[in-house]
Amino acid sequence: MAKKPRRPTGPVRRNKAAPAERFPPRTPPKKTSKVVFDAPSPESQEPRTFRLGAVAGATPGKWIDAWKERMPQVPLELVPIEVARQRAAIDEVDAALVRLPLADDALHVIALYEELPVVVASVDSHLLAADELTASDLAGETVIALADDPLGPIELPGTTAASSAPLSAEDAIATAASGVGVVIVPMSIARLHHRKDADYRVLEGGPTSTVALAWPRERTTPDVEAFVGIVRGRTANSSRR
Repeated sequence: MAKKPRRPTGPVRRNKAAPAERFPPRTPPKKTSKVVFDAPSPESQEPRTFRLGAVAGATPGKWIDAWKERMPQVPLELVPIEVARQRAAIDEVDAALVRLPLADDALHVIALYEELPVVVASVDSHLLAADELTASDLAGETVIALADDPLGPIELPGTTAASSAPLSAEDAIATAASGVGVVIVPMSIARLHHRKDADYRVLEGGPTSTVALAWPRERTTPDVEAFVGIVRGRTANSSRR
């Protein structure tokens, strides 16, 4: 008769591995950096102001409103500049709304929009009977010169230059309103100095005025890039490319 195997009297070890080896700790997940496209550049904490130059008649209102909403930590200061010295003024501000032509390789220039030229005259003038005027319609008229002329010289055969010294746009329009001559300006300037005793008509075939944004190439700062984005209609999360 075969003998039955002896049962072990001590504790039974089913796995010789130590407890720590049987249940090894989990490997911690590797840390990965999250890539955020078009993330805003870190802003400097130093107080600063964005200085925007603007020639007379430029209309940056909607862009300024967008700036205040998007860049509340950076106040925007609007600095009036004259066309005659706009190139020098650009070096004194962060960026400027100017009138072309402005040829300078040291500048970035982005053309924005064009303005039609208009003839401003007294409300009693026969010129206002027409919806539009041509150069020939102005024959016999006295043309008042501007001290800061946004359009430059205009060939108007048959007209006479005013004998008075060149005037500011506001004074020239006031003089035209009195019936003494006419003045030719971009439409925005006629609207800027609107008077009840004067009105204007588009000068068909006259020189247009192009308003542009300009700034020095060597000073393309994050603030300038932000304003360029606003002018070009980019949203806060749009790519700068």
